[in-house]
This record gives sequence, structure tokens and C-alpha cells, in this order.
Amino acid sequence: MNIKKSILLRVRIAFLLVFLFAVAVIFRISHIQFVEGDKWSKIAEDIGLKFRPVKATRGNIYSDNGSLLATSVPFYRVAYDPTVASDDVFETGLDSLAYLLSDFYRDKSSTFYRRKILEARETGRQYLVLNRKMIGFQDKKEMSSWPIFREGRMRGGVIFTKVEKRLRPFSYLGSRTVGYINEDNYGAGLEYSFNEVLAGKDGQALFQKMAGGNWKPVYDASEVMPVEGYDIITTLDINLQDVAESALLKAIARHDANFGCVIVMEVETGEIKAISNLSKDKKGKYRETYNYAVGSQGVREPGSTFKLASIMALFEDSELSLNDSIQTGNGSFKFFDQTMRDHKKGGYGKISVKQAFEKSSNIAISKLIWNQFGDNPQRYIDYLHNFGLTRPLGFHMIGEGKPKVKDTTDPTWSGITLPWMSIGHEVELTPLHTLAFYNAIANDGKMIRPIIVKEVSHADQSVRDYETGVIKESICSPETLIKVKTMLEGVVENGTARNISGTHYKIAGKTGTAQKIIKGRYVRKYYTSFAGYFPADQPKYSCIVVIDNPKGYQQEGSDVAAPVFKEIADKIYSQDLEMHESLTPEYLVEKGIFPVIRSGNLTDLELICNEFGISNHPVKEELEWVKTDPVNNSIRWKENKAENNIVPDVVGMTLRDAIYVLENRGLRVQIEGEGRVVFQSQSPGMKVLNGSKIKIKLS
Repeated sequence: MNIKKSILLRVRIAFLLVFLFAVAVIFRISHIQFVEGDKWSKIAEDIGLKFRPVKATRGNIYSDNGSLLATSVPFYRVAYDPTVASDDVFETGLDSLAYLLSDFYRDKSSTFYRRKILEARETGRQYLVLNRKMIGFQDKKEMSSWPIFREGRMRGGVIFTKVEKRLRPFSYLGSRTVGYINEDNYGAGLEYSFNEVLAGKDGQALFQKMAGGNWKPVYDASEVMPVEGYDIITTLDINLQDVAESALLKAIARHDANFGCVIVMEVETGEIKAISNLSKDKKGKYRETYNYAVGSQGVREPGSTFKLASIMALFEDSELSLNDSIQTGNGSFKFFDQTMRDHKKGGYGKISVKQAFEKSSNIAISKLIWNQFGDNPQRYIDYLHNFGLTRPLGFHMIGEGKPKVKDTTDPTWSGITLPWMSIGHEVELTPLHTLAFYNAIANDGKMIRPIIVKEVSHADQSVRDYETGVIKESICSPETLIKVKTMLEGVVENGTARNISGTHYKIAGKTGTAQKIIKGRYVRKYYTSFAGYFPADQPKYSCIVVIDNPKGYQQEGSDVAAPVFKEIADKIYSQDLEMHESLTPEYLVEKGIFPVIRSGNLTDLELICNEFGISNHPVKEELEWVKTDPVNNSIRWKENKAENNIVPDVVGMTLRDAIYVLENRGLRVQIEGEGRVVFQSQSPGMKVLNGSKIKIKLS
């Protein structure tokens, strides 16, 4: 019994001692932290120790097909602690290390590097920057195998400090849209707008400040590892971006414009496929310095592209038809004390509503609006509100410009506000907002919010998807929609943009030329634009082109902006085979007695026919490329010739012949199947778009 009591007493004493020790430890920690904290912090500062952030690896920015638009590439600063290595390791490897450093950097002799390292070791210097030039990852791997360095940080003393640089594989393409972020977390574009997603979470590590202001990492258990950022996948198509940017650059340079911008958007999804902004710098070169397509500096009077909203308000509020007429007079008309003029000298006289829109008559549109809404201008403003033109779009990127659409309570509202607003003055929109409005017409009245980022991902796993948002299910009635679509097509077929007609696909759109106001007065400087969509009968893409202050004799939207639209549309059409029309029946292969002798080189085909004993005769002498014309049990050869700028008929040809003929016309051939050609995506007789794709199917 006494033994049990003795054991129990000893256990209790042991527990008591442990408890007292724990209390003492806690007390000491608390005392150091709260009472002596300043003292130890001061000591840490005196010896140069400090916790510093360790930057997380920034996420990547991708195009719609996975091409890298921006990525973080690791580089390394190379430093050395010469006090770490043992005498044997140091003395054995110093000469070789000095030689390798000299050979790698090619700036100093091996003697210089040997002396530099040796002096640092003799003086006890613990952090020596070997060279200010940073190295890449492969160079780091190579250096890690060098004498002394191969012993690593703990035994050799080499210190590789990672520094990440932002790299854009496509360089200038979409540079302002991709954007940037600086050390103060301020920037522009996608880098800034999605910084919270891309940035990740910085870590923390202990560093010691060395002579010269450098910070040497102190590797201990207190290190907090950084968490890398997420990636974002954009809607941008790098090929269409290149097309848009190239076309815009040529135009603004030719017209010596102040700036220009282009947006290409997919009609149904609202996905922005290309967005380019180019402005002239102090050296006279064009580069991306500001996003005029989206930002507040791009909020401008749209000019005649705004007439679409006015004509829609008229159709919605009245029984007005396309064939109703309006008297425009001799080209000038006075509203109160201000005179409005049409572009055509002498005026248009009496014209239909459809013609008024196609010819972009200021007087016609303003008179119609005045007659309908003059007694109640706010009703007109209400229609603009209903069309989605008075509120911001809520776009992905930070810095979206706000529309400026005044109402009748505005102190600047006057008698001439309504007629001038109806033709695109005294109202301001961004190009993106104007495009969203035109896109709604192409999208059967549904106005959708444009998007430029469709997914956030991490390690190939989707973290968040962005879907198209609907701003307005229908901005107008079906009847109005039919009328305005007809008018927009008419602008290209018969009106101010007929210089871009004649394509084998239809374009619908509207030109815009807004005279600029400087110091309260209109001056002979213009803001030109063209907004529209294509193909007009089955819209797939919408696009807006804006060119500010073009110089020279061409200063209107039809001459300056519309041709850029057409160049972009042509190149997109040539690359997108889904938009190509099917061949008409006359070009399709028919079953017959000579299924494999359809078309090709006459010499080759005559040889085949003669070999098989098939009677064949040319229509005329000296033919090279022919088509077959079966007559009973014989073949008559017909000439198969097309102009150099016309798509040839290759149906029935062998692959060799088809490629030869098509590539000689400057077409890029896409092949499917084996045998002879039974289908070609571009119809014979169409004008050749040099460099465009043509798909041929063989069977």
C-alpha cells in the first residue's frame, strides 16, 4: 500500500513539474513577444533580418485556342557565398569556376572572376553578386553542374534567386487589351482587371540584408510558400486579332489619323474575337497606348451610326414604312437659329425613308424625329433607354466608359438638342457600346453583354465559367427588325457604303462621320466609323471600325472606315469555311458512263482514254485544261479555263491537278478524302481572295 502511494505521489509531482515548465515557456514566449518584442525586433534589424514577401507565380492568359498571350517566365540572379565551401572544394574548383563564369558572361576575364571570389572569401563576405545579368532556367541547370556550384547552396554556397518576368509570345498583338500590372498593383487591360485571379497569393521568407543593399535569403522553417495564380482563357482569336490589327494599322497610317480602333465580335455568343487600338506616339509611330474601344477616352459622339437608333424609335412609335417619303429640300434646313445641312450639295429633294437612311440624310432623319417627338422629346429618350443605350454594358474589363445620353431634365437641353441628337450629336458612346447595339440587330433583336474572358482555370481544371449575359431579350418589335435589317443591307448595296459592295457574301451596316467640336465650335475634323455585321443573311460576326481625325481629301466613314471593315470581313470569310455557300447543282458530280473522267489536263486525260479505247475529241485545238462532255459512248473535251482572278472549276480533277490549278490562283487548299474532287467550298466563277482557304473533298 505504501509502495502504491509512493508511485502515485511521484506521478503527481511529475505532472506538476511538466505543468510548471509549460507555464514558464508560455510566460517566456509572451514576455518576449509583448514585453521584449521591440528589443528583439531591434536586434533583428541590427543584423539585417527581415521577413519579405515571396512573389507567387502569376497565372497565364490564353487565347480561345490555347495560344499564350501572356505568361510568367522564370529568370535567376546568380550570387555566391564564398565562405560556405570547404577549403578542399574551394581550392580544387576555383580556377575552373572562374573560367566558366568568364566564358558564360563574356564580359570579364577568368582572372577577374578568380580574384573577385578569392577576395570575398578572404574578407568573409557572405553575399557576392557574380554578375548583374539574369539567367534563364536552362542556364541555371548548366551552372548547377559547375565546380563548387555542384555542391549546392549548403556546401557550395551558390545562391539562385528567382525573378519572374512577364512575357508576351505574340509581342505587340493586342498589347493594350492584354495590359499590364505594375509593382503598385495598378495597370490596365486584362492583367489589371483580373489581377486578383492571376496574382495568386504571395509567400513570405526570412532575408538578411547584406552589404550593397542586397537581400540574402535565410532558409529556415519559417518560410511560407507562395500559391500560384489561376489562368484566364479569353475569347480572342489570335488569327483574327492579327487580321484586324494589320488592316487598322494600314488605314490609320495612310490617312495620318490620330487613333483608330477595331472590335470583332461573334454575333450569337457576344465573344470578342479581336480588339485593336492604335494611336500615334510622340515619335509619330502607331502603337497601343489606350483602349479607345472600351475606355472613357473613347466615349465620343458616334455620328450617323446613331441614326439606326433614331429610325428604330420612329418605327416603334408610328406606322412609318420604308416607302414613305420626306422632303429634304435643297440640302439645308433651319431648326430654330441653327442650320442643319446634308452632305450632298443641292440636297436630296423628296426621298423615301429607306433612301434617307441609305444616303444618311441628316435633314430627313431629324425632320422625321422632330415631327414625331418634338412635342414629347422624353419619349424619344425613353426609346434610347429601351434600346440599351443609356447604361454601361457591365463589361469584364475595368475602366469601361459610361454613355452620355442626356434627357429633358438636363440643364444643357435646348430646342436643337432633339434634332441634333437624332443624327448622333449631343450623345456620346464607346465603340463597344455602338457595336453591342448593332450586334443586337444581327442577333434577331437580342442584346447581349460582350465578353472577353470565358473561363478561369487552374492546372487544366475549370474554376469558373463566364457565360453571355442578356441585357435585353428584344430591343424592338419583329416588324421593326425586318425594316432596319433591310435598310442596313441597303446602305451597302445602294447607299453611302456601296464602295464595299460586290462581295459574294452580304454585308449590312452603317457609315458614320461626326464633325468634332473643339472649344465649343464645330471644326473640319472628323470622327469616322462603320458598324455592321456579316454575312447579312446569316450573321456570324459583327464589327466596328473607328478612325479619328483622318487627314487628306478622304475624311468620311465611307472612304476611311468602311474599307477597313471590308478588308477584315473578306479575310475572316476566307478563313471560315463554315460561312461558304454550298455548290450549286450544276457543279456537283453526276453519275454517268464516265465517272472518273470529269476534268483535268487534256494530255493526261487523252492518254487514259486512248489506253482504254474510249473515243475522245477536243472541241478546238490547243486546249490545256478541259472538262468532259459525254456524247453517247464518246467524250468531247470542253475548255475549262478561268481568269487568273477567278476561282476555277476543279470538280472531277485528280488531287494533283486540282492543287496545281488552285495554288496557281493564290488559294490555300484544304484536302479531305481520296480519289477525285467531288466538292469545292468556293464556287467557280467567284472572285479569288488571295491567300484564302478553299476546301476540296475527294471521293
